[in-house]
Amino acid sequence: MKTQELFNVLRAHQDKSLLFEYQPNSFVGANYHITEVKHLTIDAVDCGAKTDFWKETIIQLWESPEELGKRDFMKTAKALSILDRVGGMKPYTLDAEVKFEYSNASFHTAQLFVNDFEIRDDNLIIKLAVEKTDCKAKSVCGTSKATAQEKEVVLATEEPCCSPNGNCC
Repeated sequence: MKTQELFNVLRAHQDKSLLFEYQPNSFVGANYHITEVKHLTIDAVDCGAKTDFWKETIIQLWESPEELGKRDFMKTAKALSILDRVGGMKPYTLDAEVKFEYSNASFHTAQLFVNDFEIRDDNLIIKLAVEKTDCKAKSVCGTSKATAQEKEVVLATEEPCCSPNGNCC
């Protein structure tokens, strides 16, 4: 989900309580706080020696140990006001992918992408999911069939991409 899409969903449901499902049937506790918003620029090179560039918005959620047992979740309007305040200080890239950073005692720290959302009773539930790592250069590195253009790159290097003398990282 893009940052603008998240804001649109939040604005449409300001009267709801805001819940985050970080894995099926597991929810961030009602004692959560939005503790940081990161505006990331990723400037990458994949193992096929191709460059890529994109932006992400990372919103960090933290459960306060001082508020264990809290039952009332943050209202969407409050979360939106926090995010709007951040945007006033450091503008968002609205077409950037939005992710939520979260962990607890039984769930490792992860940056989770927004998989979907659901309205259930008076709750807006943001459904998060783990994004698996992937090789963007499978065909160049020999893990799948290469396109004609990718075959030319491999032939030009005279070495298979993943060989010791190959052209991959």
